[in-house]
Amino acid sequence: MCRGIFLGLTLVLGWGSAVSFSWAEDKSMPGPLDFKLTDIDGKEFDLSQLKGKVVLIVNVASECGYTPQYEGLQELYKKYEKAGLVVIGIPSNDFGRQEPGSNEEIKKFCTTRYKVTFPMMAKAVVRGEGQLPLYKVLIEATPNEKGQVQQVAWNFEKFLIGRDGRVAGRFKSAVDPESEELLKAIRRELDKPVPKN
Repeated sequence: MCRGIFLGLTLVLGWGSAVSFSWAEDKSMPGPLDFKLTDIDGKEFDLSQLKGKVVLIVNVASECGYTPQYEGLQELYKKYEKAGLVVIGIPSNDFGRQEPGSNEEIKKFCTTRYKVTFPMMAKAVVRGEGQLPLYKVLIEATPNEKGQVQQVAWNFEKFLIGRDGRVAGRFKSAVDPESEELLKAIRRELDKPVPKN
């Protein structure tokens, strides 16, 4: 059911699996790493501590057809963490109500079933009223081919942030974490030097 619904939305949206972006620097607009979130344990998580790293932000859910991607995301994190990759999971119940659990239940599910060790944030809204400001920045930085802002379409959509703190790519839910498409983009960003302050 999850896949069928998403594929239908994909046809409507019409943008590719992965898109890379660059835009003029606007000092008045916050970057994706200029936000503070709440982690799954209720503690403040300042994304600015990740500046200079490559960050993959994924909206996750426990009852979706894509939920097994947790395994691939953990493998990515395990393989490239020392090189500078950080995976951030943001649970959301926005799509098909496929993340109904509490933060405690989500944490237990991720750590016991998929052995997740990458940072998990508190359950949040990524689309619609109450949307995390972070997601407003992410989607505005990744318009489609016609220049239109496209909201997150389903669970397990992925945003890649480069070492320079800018969005380097956006990947649809169907793009597996260990696909060559995503791995190539991650390696490209990891190979870039850490910007000097």
